Amino acid sequence: MRKGIHPDYVDSKVVCSCANTFMTRSTSPELHVELCNKCHPFYTGQQKFVDTGGRVQRFSDKFGNAAQAALDKEAAVKQARVKAAEESAEVARKAREVKDAEKAKNAAKHEVAEAVKSGDATADVTESAEESPAEETAE
Repeated sequence: MRKGIHPDYVDSKVVCSCANTFMTRSTSPELHVELCNKCHPFYTGQQKFVDTGGRVQRFSDKFGNAAQAALDKEAAVKQARVKAAEESAEVARKAREVKDAEKAKNAAKHEVAEAVKSGDATADVTESAEESPAEETAE
């Protein structure tokens, strides 16, 4: 090794944030650390959040309500889907009512026509049959 280019190593005291201290060799006489083998979750087996500079808090502030927003969006989509289904059911019901009314009207016409054909119809039936198409249903 070349002389004069390497730093001097001294015994240094390492102090952890959990108040654990131990000695090692370094170029600095004292070191301050946040984690050591006494408080690190890997060694202790305990779950502990290490929040350096509020990073966990900033993450929570930024994305903490994302799950609630997703649930709200999903609920809104579901509500819109239910509303659309109800509207389509209402339209189908009205169309079915119109179709049934048309069938009843046609059936009445055929009954009158059959009665006229068979000669069993009286003058009142033919007159009422002629008047019924002129009536309109209000919708």
